[in-house]
Amino acid sequence: MSGVEAVTQLDPRHNHWKTRVGGVEREFDTEVVEQLPDERVAWKSTDGTTHAGVVTFHKLSPRTTRVTVQVDWKPEGLTEKAGALLGVDDRQVQGDMKRFKSFIESRGTETGAWRGEVPRN
Repeated sequence: MSGVEAVTQLDPRHNHWKTRVGGVEREFDTEVVEQLPDERVAWKSTDGTTHAGVVTFHKLSPRTTRVTVQVDWKPEGLTEKAGALLGVDDRQVQGDMKRFKSFIESRGTETGAWRGEVPRN
């Protein structure tokens, strides 16, 4: 994914993100607020930028899954606000999802080690 440079899992519920979108770099921490393996992962930022999201996995057949993503964030500064008005952020997410699809299909298996459940608070 080109907008997300790295996500480092700190513990089962906390991650550190490094992003670069439209030349703007951000680092922030998030907390997983819900995780159901093979179904749903939801998170929210705990510091830095205001950021939250959810990814859902809908099994359509034994070899086909629909993945949907929703990201909510608060643009900061003139560059981010202008980019959001022009839809740059939406196009970034769509492009990253296409790259994620290609990556997963080329591997044939997940890359994460921890697959536990995090119940919604």
